[in-house]
Amino acid sequence: MANLDMAPSRTMPNLLHVLPAFADQSELRVNSIVELNSNTINKYELITETGHLKLDRVGYSSLAYPFAYGCIPRTWDEDGDPLDIEIVGVTEPLVPGSIVEARIIGIMTFDDGGEVDDKVIAVIADDKRMDHIMTFEDLGDHWVKETKYYWEHYKDLKKPGTCTVNGFFGIDKAIEIIQSCEARYLSEIDSKLVN
Repeated sequence: MANLDMAPSRTMPNLLHVLPAFADQSELRVNSIVELNSNTINKYELITETGHLKLDRVGYSSLAYPFAYGCIPRTWDEDGDPLDIEIVGVTEPLVPGSIVEARIIGIMTFDDGGEVDDKVIAVIADDKRMDHIMTFEDLGDHWVKETKYYWEHYKDLKKPGTCTVNGFFGIDKAIEIIQSCEARYLSEIDSKLVN
């Protein structure tokens, strides 16, 4: 997992631009860079130029992230950031900045103040506790309601009514959006990389 086909270097490669999006597409596995854990109101984001984590903001409300959260390398969503991923059912906190192979179980399409900001839904690929979760529907109706509520209200104290969950969709739609974000990354970002 995450072994790079590169010679050792005195400078660290930026994993956002080195790792492929898919660790194993046939097994629905994507590489994920963890930005934050559940139960935090702090929003960390990967600095795309360096690969470091930065505290982007402290949430305006007491609503904490109900899942681990990060991004998929070598993808670029319509909001001008790497494609986001929610990693659900995490037993132990994940180390921010670490790489996790996650198994796709669906996607949530999302409008954040007029920008497309979709969220891949996944579980840790090698966690046996999650082997029975095949699609986001297996998480139950309450999980869908809780997740929708979180995303539609987490900015209410700052920008009320600006976030809309457009729907929850299955694995095929998730792969379609990931591939679209890979293509956007190649056309908008890859050519600008140095070295």
